[in-house]
Amino acid sequence: MKKTRKQKLKYLFRRVTYPWINRKYKDTVFRLLFNNDKKALLELYNAINHSSYTDPEALVVNTLDNAIFMGMHNDLSFIIDTHLNIYEHQSTNCPNMPLRCLFYVSKLYAQIVDENKIYSCKVKHIPEPHFVVFYNGVEQLPEVMTYKLSDMYDSDNTAPDLELTVKVLNINRGMNPELMSSCAKISGYSIFVAKIREYNTELPIEDAVPAAIDYCIENNILKDFFVKQRKAITMFSLYEYDYKSHLKSEHDDGFEEGQAQGIAIGEERGIAIGEERGELKKLASIATNMQNNGYSLDQVSDITGVAIADIQKALDSVKNTPTQK
Repeated sequence: MKKTRKQKLKYLFRRVTYPWINRKYKDTVFRLLFNNDKKALLELYNAINHSSYTDPEALVVNTLDNAIFMGMHNDLSFIIDTHLNIYEHQSTNCPNMPLRCLFYVSKLYAQIVDENKIYSCKVKHIPEPHFVVFYNGVEQLPEVMTYKLSDMYDSDNTAPDLELTVKVLNINRGMNPELMSSCAKISGYSIFVAKIREYNTELPIEDAVPAAIDYCIENNILKDFFVKQRKAITMFSLYEYDYKSHLKSEHDDGFEEGQAQGIAIGEERGIAIGEERGELKKLASIATNMQNNGYSLDQVSDITGVAIADIQKALDSVKNTPTQK
């Protein structure tokens, strides 16, 4: 039987959306800063847009809590006035962000718009999207730059039918001073990351992170936040830094192992295997370290935001992985 347009659309969204959904992992420190704090989020919005909104309750926060797209959370999304704002934090230069943001905004529109009404003859008004990436990686980037979806197209069309632009703000220490002076949490986060890197030149990362937290507390830099969220910040930071430092080697190992096992279907498959194994290894490492420090499996789950079943899966996978000779 021939499918109706509506059935085709539903089928399309299933095919497009779900392959990118992975299990829920941890929050990031950046998201922890602003999530559930409308006042801070409004301050950030005003700082970026040079606006002067005063009512935090005007925000409607709509974050993709339960999905990781392309291996990453959408950090923060919210509606104010008639604008849908999508904020993402990145520690690497990622020119693929326009495509990721296209996935994000499609998912968000699907959440806020009644599907049955898109077939109506009456125009269904939707909030205008805006995309901002906060970058604090080690690669030198300008204070402000723009990614465009059209830059990813194979064609050289200068006026494509579909365009999406992402504004990238460098929030490394010393960058964008006007933004820093207008938003205390961004400024404090920038200092925290800078101190981790500074201490990590002489200390292992597991010591550099607590030292950076101590520095911020002692110097009254987001003191309440670091005191209250110390455990979570420590675990999230260690996961982020540890995962990034091992990701490439895990990709390479996974590709080589995949080829050795006869999975000769190209580099993408090998990388996918490596990424999966890398994620499981890092999660298992964090869970094991926490358990060795007296945390129960329930507490590990509460702090990391990972389901107990997923933690156990990671621990079992490492246990069952043959040791390479």
